[in-house]
Amino acid sequence: MQTLKLVNAIFMAAFVICYAYQFFYIPVPWLKKEKARTLPAGLHSYAVLICARNEAAVIGDLIDSIHAQTYEQNLIEIFVMADNCTDVTAGIARAKGAQVYERWSTEQVGKGYALQALRQRMKEDYPEGFDGYFVFDADNILKKNYIEEMNRTFSQGHDLVTSYRNSKNYADNWISAGYALWFLRESRYLNHARSLLGTSCAVSGTGFLFSRKVADEIGDWPFHLLTEDLEFTVNQITKGRKIAFCAEAEFYDEQPVSFLQSWRQRQRWTKGYIQIFAAYWKQLFGGMLHGSWSCFDFFMSIMPALVLSLGSLACNIAICIWGGIAGQDMMIALYSAGELVRNMYLTLLAVGLITTISEWNHIQCGPVLKLGFCLTFPFFMFTYIPIAISAFFCKVEWKPIAHTVTVGQMQKKQVPVK
Repeated sequence: MQTLKLVNAIFMAAFVICYAYQFFYIPVPWLKKEKARTLPAGLHSYAVLICARNEAAVIGDLIDSIHAQTYEQNLIEIFVMADNCTDVTAGIARAKGAQVYERWSTEQVGKGYALQALRQRMKEDYPEGFDGYFVFDADNILKKNYIEEMNRTFSQGHDLVTSYRNSKNYADNWISAGYALWFLRESRYLNHARSLLGTSCAVSGTGFLFSRKVADEIGDWPFHLLTEDLEFTVNQITKGRKIAFCAEAEFYDEQPVSFLQSWRQRQRWTKGYIQIFAAYWKQLFGGMLHGSWSCFDFFMSIMPALVLSLGSLACNIAICIWGGIAGQDMMIALYSAGELVRNMYLTLLAVGLITTISEWNHIQCGPVLKLGFCLTFPFFMFTYIPIAISAFFCKVEWKPIAHTVTVGQMQKKQVPVK
């Protein structure tokens, strides 16, 4: 069983080697100030792209929050692709003043295909195009200054900009809080730190902006893997582009509260990571060899944690079975495995606690819940292990996530959208 202790020590060392640099990101937002904006914020025309599948409960609130923006309303045009909808999503969006298209397809399923169809229809009806294109999900809600702040960053010459992701329903349960805390950590201690250091950020699902130049270059949205947002990110990074971050542009989205829905969603994400690694590892590795820190960063972000976690689990199980057959003392094995789990738990607890403390005023729930969800955050992350195993061996397809949290419910939860 001494072999198991050595194996676990090797896996822990590998984790440290691969991800220690992300811990160096943590003090960056504390110590480094944003560069002063040297160029004035010009006025630009923007298209807002929304793909929605049976989102009648929430899409009206998103459109209302766009209409409430402090930015010039005559420079904002809203486009909705009602994707395989069987409810009144399209009618609500039209009544709110959006330009609505509809599509039905049982073969080309997923947000990537819906965005592609939306871009195709827009080019037919609006051939002059727009200066920039926002992408939102139907469950999003924007702070009133969101587009104004994104425009300030865009005006500094950035072709790609992402924003600060908060959650509508942080306090619902340990699952929604686990998602929300991870996204807050990603916003502050990955994307914000990357931006301050002059390297590329990542697009995370929704809440991002790309320029006419990027739109013309990529054409009709060609990203159809299960995580089209990360595919878009890696595609742009391997072309040498940097995605900027706007810390002042904050939006909310809704997180799953059902473990089954969460399993399906994160299984799709994990499978998408595997697909992207298979499709882009050569470009990322080539970029690393040419000195691209962004390529290294995303190479590490996509695959090693998954491989190391599954490798560690497989080795622990195999060695324990072998030791049991050989009649060895299993207490050493149990102690070693417990030590590994403890170290991982404490690491994740520290990440969650640091994020909670620094983002305290952004988290909309009571102080006891805020601290309590720090304790459950590592367990949320541990559930990725069986999810990752299933993603490796199961066929995974895109499935819609139900959204029901409205602005009225947010206000009851004391989430101020101002």
